[in-house]
Amino acid sequence: MHYVGVDLAWGQRSPTGVAVLDASGVLCHVGVAGDDDDVLAQLRPYVTGDCVVAIDAPLVVRNPGGNRPCEAELNRDFRRFDAGAHPANTGLAWFADGGRGARLCAELHLDLDPRSDARRKALEVYPHAASVALFGLTKTLKYKQKQGRDIAQLKSELLRLMVFIEALDIVVTSSSDWAALRTGVERATSKAQLRRAEDPIDAVLCAYIARYAAVRPHDVTVYGDTETGCIVTPTLRT
Repeated sequence: MHYVGVDLAWGQRSPTGVAVLDASGVLCHVGVAGDDDDVLAQLRPYVTGDCVVAIDAPLVVRNPGGNRPCEAELNRDFRRFDAGAHPANTGLAWFADGGRGARLCAELHLDLDPRSDARRKALEVYPHAASVALFGLTKTLKYKQKQGRDIAQLKSELLRLMVFIEALDIVVTSSSDWAALRTGVERATSKAQLRRAEDPIDAVLCAYIARYAAVRPHDVTVYGDTETGCIVTPTLRT
């Protein structure tokens, strides 16, 4: 069994983070991929057998405009934490053909029903919401580049995320790739350097969500439905 995390860029020109936990929760792969062929090449060694692949990207998009029902439902719970999901619809160029996530899942023959008993399936996840639920945050961590955020804030918040991940019931600190990511963040002197580390770190969190959903199915919430799209996240404790 492998638990795979993919922080998927909506387009093929931006980097995609990829991470894999083995059955025991040990980080066995983390890296950055480019186009679809590169993503598939990194995933295939880990998805031929039993697997749960958690992807931070819309996987089912059929609505012509607005939010999908799963986004509207999740936003009602998480918007107050700054963790509302962006809308996905076929009116956006990214999703006119269903989207990159759907294509990759079809190529890998992954079941898209999060409630199914399939041995190989994909889950749509949203790390911002998951981090609020898992780490008891009052607001999302501010490590994403936005106007007004300087490098000191971005670095501090990304390191906070790494500390939170290291405290989860998985093993990441034995990974030389994880150590290299941490060193890169600690020594970063530009926002671009932080941006390169952000995607694989997010992918590790996605891989954890995949494992969490598999071993603690009663502690996750599935927003939406299989026809219009589902988002799976650890259940928010109120």
